[in-house]
Amino acid sequence: MTQKADQKQTLAQAWAFTKMHGLGNDFVVLDGVRQSFSLQPQDCRQIADRHFGVGCDQILLVEPAEHPDCDFRYRIFNADGSEVNQCGNGARCFAVFVRRAGLSNKGQIRVETRAGQMLLAIRPDGLVEVDMGVPILEPAAIPFRASAPAIHYELPFRGKSLDIAAVSMGNPHLLLAVEDCVSAPVGDWGPELECHPAFPERCNVGFLEIQDRAHLRLRTWERGAGETLACGSNACAAVVAGQLWGQLAEAVQVTLPGGTLEIHWAGPGQNLRMIGPAQVVFDGTWIPQGESA
Repeated sequence: MTQKADQKQTLAQAWAFTKMHGLGNDFVVLDGVRQSFSLQPQDCRQIADRHFGVGCDQILLVEPAEHPDCDFRYRIFNADGSEVNQCGNGARCFAVFVRRAGLSNKGQIRVETRAGQMLLAIRPDGLVEVDMGVPILEPAAIPFRASAPAIHYELPFRGKSLDIAAVSMGNPHLLLAVEDCVSAPVGDWGPELECHPAFPERCNVGFLEIQDRAHLRLRTWERGAGETLACGSNACAAVVAGQLWGQLAEAVQVTLPGGTLEIHWAGPGQNLRMIGPAQVVFDGTWIPQGESA
């Protein structure tokens, strides 16, 4: 093959992408509606690599909807290549991406995920509002190994017991109240708690500091990604935990290292709403590197 022909073949295999972030939780978004490719775990690991790839916490894939009531299918892949059910910050970026790419001009779109359907709306102020659905508290559905639902669970850890909450927002969350989230042992405890045997599908770990009934601070160790600057679904789960503990109001400002989210929840059985920003960083082209990269 000539050098010119080889260059043409390489360009033919390239994937257009957009780099985005929601409060510093960063994503590579791929349009699977107008371009065809097979995204493999090794591709995700290569794209997410911050030295040899684009660099991101997760890869988001926009695909045609399979359900007739939905506009798109929303898929999420962690930096380690594993596919997960939900990502709140990613959902806001998803909404901005499809509008900017001309895939939809609707004010509100419905997307299907592995965790169910979600409603995404870009507000006049530019913020994105996401209906995250009803938080899941039944242990078997989280999944979390416990005999019955509870507000507090005692979790054995390193020879002692931690007082935690367990919540699913379409993905499993472990919530742990701390006096100061800045000094919380996120990097030390996070990797071990993520893989705690009580969570058979691993979990996102939230270290939350409740400041008053309308404000909390949060740091998150994300399943398959490590500590991130923000985790939308973990912020939602933290508000659920704080409300169940009787310490938070229905509307809460959640401050994460990357910025602030607004969470609204009226209590068990009610849908939870998350409001926050989504930003485009740049557009680019990714050329798959193959097995050896």
